[in-house]
Amino acid sequence: MEISPEELEERGYVQIEEMEHHDIAPFLQKYMKKRTIYSVFYYTSNLVLLGFLGYYFAEGYGSSDYSFAARFAHFSYGLPIAVALIPLHEYIHVLAYKSQGAKQTSYDANLKKFYFMALADKFVANKKEFEVVALSPFIVISAALIGLLFMVNPDWVLTVLAVLFAHTAMCSGDFGLLSYFEFNKEKQVVTYDDIENKVSYFYGRISEKEKNT
Repeated sequence: MEISPEELEERGYVQIEEMEHHDIAPFLQKYMKKRTIYSVFYYTSNLVLLGFLGYYFAEGYGSSDYSFAARFAHFSYGLPIAVALIPLHEYIHVLAYKSQGAKQTSYDANLKKFYFMALADKFVANKKEFEVVALSPFIVISAALIGLLFMVNPDWVLTVLAVLFAHTAMCSGDFGLLSYFEFNKEKQVVTYDDIENKVSYFYGRISEKEKNT
C-alpha cells in the first residue's frame, strides 16, 4: 500500500493487535486454531502428504526386496534438506515483499525457538499484498518439489516427499498469519513491521460500536 504507518489513523484505521517477534508462537497458534480457509488448507495438506508418505513406506511390504531400513534412510535424508531450504524460503519472502513495493527488508531468526522471519520495515501491507508475500515460498518450493517427484528415481521419491512434508509443516507461521487476516477480513486488516522495536502491528477498520466496547 502506498501509505505510511503514521497515516493509518488518518485513513480510519485503529490498532487492533500486535505481535512481538521474540514470542510469536502464541499469536500464531491462536489463529491456526481458527477454522479459516488457510488453516484448513494447511492441516489438510499435511495430512495428505502424511498419507502419501505412509503409502510409499508400505508399498511392496512382504516382497523379498522390501527394506524398511532403506526406505527410512531415504526419508531421513529429506529432513536436513528441508532445513537447508529455509534461507531460500525467506529469500523468496523478501523478493515477494519487494514486488509489492517494500524498500527496507531484512531477516530475523531465533534458533532456540526455531523460527525465521523476513521483515519489511514500516511497509504497510493489506490482505492481498500479504497473501503474495506469505504464499510465494510455499507455492514456488512446493511446485518445484512436486515436479521433482516425476523426475527422480523411485528410490528417492520418499526423500522428495519428506522434503515436501517437512517444508509444508514449517510453513505454519505463514499460514497462521494468513489465517489471522482471513479471520478478521471484515476489518480490512493491514500490517507493518517495526524492526527497531521487534514488533509487527495490525490495524483495521472497526465500527463505532466495536470502538466503544
